[in-house]
Amino acid sequence: MDISTAVFNAARDGKLKLIQKLLSNKSPEELEALAEEKTQGGTPLLIASRYGHLEVVEYLLEHCKAGVELGGAVSFDGETIEGAPPLWAASAAGHLPVVKTLLKHGASVNSTTLTNSTPLRAACFDGHLEIVRYLVEHHADMEVANRHGHTCLMISCYKGHKEIARFLLERGADVNRRSVKGNTALHDCAESGSLEIMKMLLKGGARMERDGYGMTPLLAASVTGHTNIVEYLLHQPRAAREHRIDALELLGATFVDKKRDLLGGVRYWRRAMELRQGEKSLSKPAPGPPVPAYDCAREVCTAEELEALLIRERILGPSHPDTSYYIRYRGAVYADSGDFERCIRLWKYALDMQQSNLDPLSPMTASSFLSFAELFSFVLQDRAKGTLAARVTFQDLMGVLGKSVREVERAVAQRDSPPETPQFTKALSIILHLLFLLEKLECAPEQEHQKRRTVYRLLKLSPRARSGYTPLHMAVDKDTTTVGRYPVGRFPSLSVARLLLECGADVDSRDCENNTPLHVAAANGCPEIMAALIRAGARPAPRTLSARRPTSSWTSRAAGGTRSTRSATSRCSVWRPAPSRDTDCPTEG
Repeated sequence: MDISTAVFNAARDGKLKLIQKLLSNKSPEELEALAEEKTQGGTPLLIASRYGHLEVVEYLLEHCKAGVELGGAVSFDGETIEGAPPLWAASAAGHLPVVKTLLKHGASVNSTTLTNSTPLRAACFDGHLEIVRYLVEHHADMEVANRHGHTCLMISCYKGHKEIARFLLERGADVNRRSVKGNTALHDCAESGSLEIMKMLLKGGARMERDGYGMTPLLAASVTGHTNIVEYLLHQPRAAREHRIDALELLGATFVDKKRDLLGGVRYWRRAMELRQGEKSLSKPAPGPPVPAYDCAREVCTAEELEALLIRERILGPSHPDTSYYIRYRGAVYADSGDFERCIRLWKYALDMQQSNLDPLSPMTASSFLSFAELFSFVLQDRAKGTLAARVTFQDLMGVLGKSVREVERAVAQRDSPPETPQFTKALSIILHLLFLLEKLECAPEQEHQKRRTVYRLLKLSPRARSGYTPLHMAVDKDTTTVGRYPVGRFPSLSVARLLLECGADVDSRDCENNTPLHVAAANGCPEIMAALIRAGARPAPRTLSARRPTSSWTSRAAGGTRSTRSATSRCSVWRPAPSRDTDCPTEG
């Protein structure tokens, strides 16, 4: 172990005496260099601040002259925060003595992470009231928002930290500040169910405004199912009759889809119907064209009829993340019961909605593509075992593949703000897994032509993933196997590599470390794939690939294990989408 790693580990563990021993007899220049060297993305001062080791922090600052502002990567709750200064890490972790020491040594109270999160916002996130007070007393700016425009007051409301919200309001925090997507602190209260904070905000002059999706705080509470908020706002004099009706109808849809409480849903729909048919009847908007994914159902018009998804889409609109989320969730419910055809129809409808309304390579769209890949893999494998009667058609797989390539085309065309490399890597990985599954199906000549034409469309874009990998690099790399929580295809894949080569993939393309697909195949121990690459014209060249290539633990499990033979009902729950609170990413560092 080199000395920089040893110092970093000792700082992480609070072992001051070991650090002093390691750094004895070092010159001032060497001490400063070691204090600024990064291990696992962070400096010794950053990791010591993260874990609250005050004596180590003081030693590094005073004896080693460590840079008090030098940021790096630090982990919280499994999430890596990039560009975090030591003061941010100490504030987020709740270490007040370290916070005081860093400020005393000149740390900027408003320094930010790469996502523009301040130490004050970090303290607000986890409810560290004393640190919040101390930072504000030392001139922390309460109005500095993260890259999504989400402020300290907003995150306090979203996390339900009543005393912090009260303190910020008393200090003059802007109660009507709006995020990039038009979200306000009232929206965050509504989504988290913080009724007491909501009352404070309203008392402080908060306005009931719509966000970028057209959502009011009342509708936001209905979407999340916080009946305490809904009932309180329904009785506010400022709530218009049509808004109260929409809220009750949407709350009923939430009870049906999210809480699986049909009786509760019907109860709220009846209240909405009674309000709609009051002294002056208020008709619903004219219904849109029938949607095949909903089995051409029409929305409830009397108290005896019901259809939650239609109600949700009408009130929220197709651009709101929760609209597609609950369509996907309903599809997963059908998959649980073995109705895969109905599931696929709903998921395709949700995917079309996402691609029409979300940015290219949105995490929600990527989640939809991954769900399709996992579902198709499950059906194909269990059908091969004879345990499942359902089938996946070429049209099903090809349709999703075409949409996934279209997603990459949309991203490449967006030159003003191109997606980040992890998004491209995820998208390309899913496409390769879909190709892996397609290669298992027998295709008619015209179907084979359609498949290859789609692959050619992809290759023509020259997309690059992590480390500058092309699709061909990824096809011959075992790390591509890990794409989600559950295995879909297995890589390296000879069939996928052949398909890419036959469609024109550059056999001698180089990644960021000057490695060709042949280098990657060699590092992964794939003689058959190496032979195929050489037959396709790959030129053996000096090997530059690092010997320390990471190997995912999942890959070894997938290579040695077998898929469960449990029933569809016990397996399908993995296809349910993750909660869709990504409108402004309030929890992002």
